[in-house]
Amino acid sequence: MTSWISQSRKRITRWMGAGVVLFASFAAIVPGFARAQDAMPAELASTWKASGLPDSALSVVVQELGGPRLMAINADEPRNPASVMKLVTTWAALSELGPNYIWRTDFLIEPGDRYNTDGVLKGPLYLRAGGDPYLMMKDLWVLLRELRLRGVKMINDLVVDRSIFGDVSIDPGAFDGAGDRAYNASPDAFMVGFGALRLLFAPDPVAQKWIPVIDPPLPGLRLEGQVNWSTARCPGPPAVTTEPVLTQQGVTIRLGGTVAGSCGEFSLYRLALSQPELAEALFRLLWRELGGSFTGKVRAGKVPADAVVLASHESPPLTEAIRQINKQSNNVMARTVLLTLGAERGARPATPQTSEIVAKSVLASQGLSMPELILDNGSGLSRNGQVSAQSLASMLTAAWQSPLMPEFMSSLAIAGIDGTMRRRLRDDGTLGMAHLKTGSLRDVRAVAGYVQGASGKRYVVVSMVNDPKAAAVRAFNDALIGWLTSK
Repeated sequence: MTSWISQSRKRITRWMGAGVVLFASFAAIVPGFARAQDAMPAELASTWKASGLPDSALSVVVQELGGPRLMAINADEPRNPASVMKLVTTWAALSELGPNYIWRTDFLIEPGDRYNTDGVLKGPLYLRAGGDPYLMMKDLWVLLRELRLRGVKMINDLVVDRSIFGDVSIDPGAFDGAGDRAYNASPDAFMVGFGALRLLFAPDPVAQKWIPVIDPPLPGLRLEGQVNWSTARCPGPPAVTTEPVLTQQGVTIRLGGTVAGSCGEFSLYRLALSQPELAEALFRLLWRELGGSFTGKVRAGKVPADAVVLASHESPPLTEAIRQINKQSNNVMARTVLLTLGAERGARPATPQTSEIVAKSVLASQGLSMPELILDNGSGLSRNGQVSAQSLASMLTAAWQSPLMPEFMSSLAIAGIDGTMRRRLRDDGTLGMAHLKTGSLRDVRAVAGYVQGASGKRYVVVSMVNDPKAAAVRAFNDALIGWLTSK
């Protein structure tokens, strides 16, 4: 058998001249048929070999759009794609909900419950949460200001209706123990500012110390400890430790670390409160700043069917949301978009499980069966998520052929220019030549998207590695993109 394989390989190479391409396809048909470097051009094979990674850890598909397949290695092997999974979530949502889909957040009152001349609401104020993933503190301020413009001064109770989603809250520390990091934020139907607080660090060069400030300054939150000052040259992103601790007075964030004064003012974003707690605290703070008074409680409930809308906020369209998700790899937004898809095209209240079923149905309607796909929470922040390079390449090809291609492609990070790719592939030959989504977890590195060659041809590329030393694949992935831009 070994001799037959060897002889066949020689014949294929001799007959085709460009045997690398045909052999790559043959290797994809017969699993385990060849070493990965045998299915690559020489310049890529040497870079892959230098990574020291096992061939079994790699899946690659390179496809010319409207042309031949250039490479396929372990194409059907299910892999954890890390944040590259966001491509699946955002494409399913964009193709089903449309680029102009918006989220609404409404304040409502019961029929006939008008405020009196003193601006006092007799009954409760209702908030109908729409699952807006892009609702920021400034948007909540504008929405509350609309109430003040309409003459409302005093609110008794605020009833928050989150029924668009089911019980979707998660423990932010469950994934990797870093429960204060913004990338671990829990989804919520009424999420403000991604659920994160801003810690501003202002330099005081005279006293040679850092002055930390919590933004917004919520009651019950305080800082403890300090960040030491260094006179060294700024080495890069500030290394500051933050540890939220629950106390009888509220939450204390303990600070530590050393930062060079030459780094200048900087901000960190951290989780300290649950989504409902933060939303309530912001509501109280902003309403008070606007001159309103609040005498009751914030509680969960349902909006009456005949309630009257008093003020509304409409989100930016879905196209802007997926641009934030894919360029900046925003996990909690991706989770929320998946839940929105489930709520709009499935059953309410939506859950990750019901929403995954809807997403798979949407993909299947496009001829994308993707049998190995485990979408999980839709963000890629998962040890269970999986998809094959072949399925991703097929989906990217289908997206390219869709009228929505410009909206989808523009959501990806541009090589050497923005998003998660802003510091990579900045050479003259690669700068701006690829729109890509990256993925990174412990034991996972992935990249997928579109590349334009020097000839003007376009290519779909997918590369995924699952291995304890997966970080070693970076040079190979950069070389792979560089190889395509030169074609």
